[in-house]
Amino acid sequence: MRVGEYNGIADIGEIARRYFAMNAFDGVLTIMGVLMGNLAANVESTQIVVTTGLTTCIAMGISGLWGSYLTESAERKRELDDLSRQTLTDLNGSRLGKASKYAAVIVSLVDGFSPFLASLIVLMPFFFYELLPNIQWVYYTSLATGLLTLFGLGIFLGNISKQNLLVSGMKTVFAGIIAILISTLLGVD
Repeated sequence: MRVGEYNGIADIGEIARRYFAMNAFDGVLTIMGVLMGNLAANVESTQIVVTTGLTTCIAMGISGLWGSYLTESAERKRELDDLSRQTLTDLNGSRLGKASKYAAVIVSLVDGFSPFLASLIVLMPFFFYELLPNIQWVYYTSLATGLLTLFGLGIFLGNISKQNLLVSGMKTVFAGIIAILISTLLGVD
């Protein structure tokens, strides 16, 4: 397989990096919202939280994978067809055509797995609930894990943009804090 060549032709790396960051961010905030809803509803069963969280992780993964593949394939096919018409050449079997199909697969895998894995990281304390004093601690540890994951994503983005890593990390953490605060306000009787 000509991964480097396909990446150069179809610009896979940059697109995959964007999808990774955006969808990991979405995954973290979504699962934090699920946790805040369970917390507000006084759900004390870790099994319910884990089941709800895992089904949410899976749904986000499938949504990202399928939606991205269908969208990316359609856009790349349109571009390839336009170029084929302009050059009066069938480019479907060409390196460009193969790179285009390869890009759709790789980008959709990144799009599907990034929210799944990021949300799974946030949910992880619920798998080790016996190590914490009570369910409240598990919720708070999970939310703190979410904020740390957001901070890591911010550092990743700061590194890409060559900005201050601490400031970039704090920007993403701020989004998580806002989500937690709004969720808390919604859960107040």
